[in-house]
Amino acid sequence: MKATLKKILTVLALAGTAACVQAQTVKLKVHHFLGPQSIQHTTMLGDWCKALDRDSKGRLQCDIFPAMQLGGTPIQLLDQARDGVVDVAWTLQNYTARLQKLEVFELPFMMTNAEATSRAAWDYAQKFMQDEFKDVKLLAVHVHGPGNIYTKTTAVKTMADLRGLKVRAPTRQVNKMIAAMGATPVAMPVPQVPDALSKGVIDGAVIPYEVAPGLKVHELTNFTAETDRSFNALYTTVFVVPMNKAKYDSLPADLKAVIDKNSGREFSAFLGKTQSGHDVVGKKIFSETKTQTINVIPTSELQNWKKATDSLDDDWIKEMTGKGLNGKELFDTAAGLIKQYTK
Repeated sequence: MKATLKKILTVLALAGTAACVQAQTVKLKVHHFLGPQSIQHTTMLGDWCKALDRDSKGRLQCDIFPAMQLGGTPIQLLDQARDGVVDVAWTLQNYTARLQKLEVFELPFMMTNAEATSRAAWDYAQKFMQDEFKDVKLLAVHVHGPGNIYTKTTAVKTMADLRGLKVRAPTRQVNKMIAAMGATPVAMPVPQVPDALSKGVIDGAVIPYEVAPGLKVHELTNFTAETDRSFNALYTTVFVVPMNKAKYDSLPADLKAVIDKNSGREFSAFLGKTQSGHDVVGKKIFSETKTQTINVIPTSELQNWKKATDSLDDDWIKEMTGKGLNGKELFDTAAGLIKQYTK
């Protein structure tokens, strides 16, 4: 009788422990490099964390740390997620050389719109980049809205207007694009742009509307060259959202299901659509700045820009092929997926 009672008590104790674990609140440390007022912090990552909280009935929550508050530099964010320094990171693929296959989406005039291209980027990563992301749980891949060209003293209306200008570019492929169009590319992180413009280190910069006001670009330049939005975008940049694999694996099945529900293609599309949607807010600020002139580059002129930069597609394909990859398959798949998702 005593032995039977002991077994019953043991079973009840184990069940109680399991229930306690099941009900335990899990806090995810989310890390990124932008400020606490950025759309990435307040809405993109913020709304995602709210969805986790809602779908888990409060058992899965986030602490979001902006502006590298947990230490390190932006180029270390992917490794921080991999190594468990943080649970989730939001970062640029451009910061990590091993993610170079994603660079195909940053080629000139590749993107149609951010929502469609983000869906395409997710599918592409699932097909071609399992090895590159094997050490993390990939939650999303997305892009920002169309980039524009902002200049201080020269209005850019044609490609010829770029000749002789020093223009900041964010990525390897955009540097090549700027050079192919006749300007001198200057690579630098986005936080350095205001100082470089004010001191004349650069004559202009390429950035989307969404981030430009935060850098005071509307005050430091006088001209905006916005491409006709019926044409493919001048360029975009790819972002990734990795999660620590051990953290994901440690979650009970129902919380894993919450993560799975709120990650993947549609989360990628949400991030792309939300970030590019904030371009409207940024453009309004430029439109209301009396010293700013916005020139919309027509399709007829953009055809010249595309022709001047088409060789970058071939160069990228050759470079990937030289690394033992099927460069043409990578390029054609990316282009095909963008077309598939573009409405």
